[in-house]
Parts: sequence; structure tokens; C-alpha cells
Amino acid sequence: MPVSPRRNVLLLVASLAAISSPVRADERVKLNACQALVDQAAQSQNAGTATRPDDPQLLRCRQIIREWTLRDSRMSVDEHGRPLR
Repeated sequence: MPVSPRRNVLLLVASLAAISSPVRADERVKLNACQALVDQAAQSQNAGTATRPDDPQLLRCRQIIREWTLRDSRMSVDEHGRPLR
């Protein structure tokens, strides 16, 4: 399914707004926004569109995803408090 450029821009703007909002957003919302931003950057890179891999927002999002990955690997419950095993 082709993704429209307008949808990409809206997704990027929403992601940046969630990340840079002065109000503390829920951590899960930040993670989801960062995943969308990183996915968008990967798609634009695959399409041949020039993206800067050293973009500060992109670097911060990658760090947030790494932190969540490490945190999830140490957790024995899911985000709803139910045991994983």
C-alpha cells in the first residue's frame, strides 16, 4: 500500500510534537512517536530521499528506543502489570 507524502509529513509533525512537547508526555506515547519517526526515516532512506542520520531528534529517538528495549528485557510484567510467563 503506497503511503502518501502528506501522511508522512503529518506523521512526522505529530511525532516531533509528542517528543518536544513541554508537557511531559506519557513514556509509552514517546516510544510510539519515536518508533514512527525512526520508521519514517528508514522508509525515506530506502526511497532514496536524503535524510540526515545525525539529526538530533532521530538520535534522541534511537536512544529512547534503546532504553525501552533494555527496560523491557529486565521486566517480568507487561505494560498492564500481567506476568509475561
